[in-house]
Amino acid sequence: MYQSLECRPDSYHEWYQRGNKLRAEGYYHEALTSYERALNYQPSDYWTWYRKGFVLEALGYYSEAIDSYTQASKIEPDNYWSWYEQGCIYFTEFQQYQQAIACFNQALAAHPQDYWATYRIGEAWRKLEEYEQAIAFYNKALELRPDDFWSYYRRGEAQQYGGKLKLALQSYDRALSIESDDYWAWYQKGMILQQLEQFTEAIRCYEQALNLDPQSDTVCYQQACCYALLNNTNWAIMSLEKAIDLNPEKYLRLAASETIWHKFLRQTGFQLLLANKSRRYGCAFS
Repeated sequence: MYQSLECRPDSYHEWYQRGNKLRAEGYYHEALTSYERALNYQPSDYWTWYRKGFVLEALGYYSEAIDSYTQASKIEPDNYWSWYEQGCIYFTEFQQYQQAIACFNQALAAHPQDYWATYRIGEAWRKLEEYEQAIAFYNKALELRPDDFWSYYRRGEAQQYGGKLKLALQSYDRALSIESDDYWAWYQKGMILQQLEQFTEAIRCYEQALNLDPQSDTVCYQQACCYALLNNTNWAIMSLEKAIDLNPEKYLRLAASETIWHKFLRQTGFQLLLANKSRRYGCAFS
């Protein structure tokens, strides 16, 4: 436990510095008390309100942290940091994306070339399913950081969910040119190619994803579906079997119910596979 100073601070500067020291050492409750004492001396000090917001956020008191950052913003409306931190709390903790956008816009007014506020506005618009708005901000983020993996990846997601599948493929390709070992980019690219009925290309992407995460039941199953649509029975069943072994209850049910497997259900070998897996894992499949 933190030991109190032998000499009690008796000025704004001493309380503020004490708060900073306690904050740096992780004594957030004690730091909070020190910042409150400092504010008794100088209630209009921006940095004390800001640091108080920081420790409140670290303690999980998010509404109180926003109140503290808001006080800081009233004192210095053009200071980037209090607006940015408010936006992060509204985004991450409260999922209040319109409020987050408003705060990040204020941060951008202070620092118009700031990558992070720009990127996070794109994220908020994506969460609101306003994909065109999101794409516009990801593009702005990429002007600031041309080799940013996440802006390309999230732009791909926004394009994908906005129905612009070919553009989404281009964004995922750009993301993969930066980080070639990203599981999710390979998976999403595979999903789009599957949706475009380019099944062989989709399988190649799923192979890349499985190289990165061999235990992905989702990828094994989607790969099985692609093989089935290509009438490649052996590989379809092999991939389906892998998916079942990774998640028996889910994929035994899907193998018995999804349309893509109906023609297989007439085959004795397929029926035996499902029956054997059902007995092994104790899961019903019909």
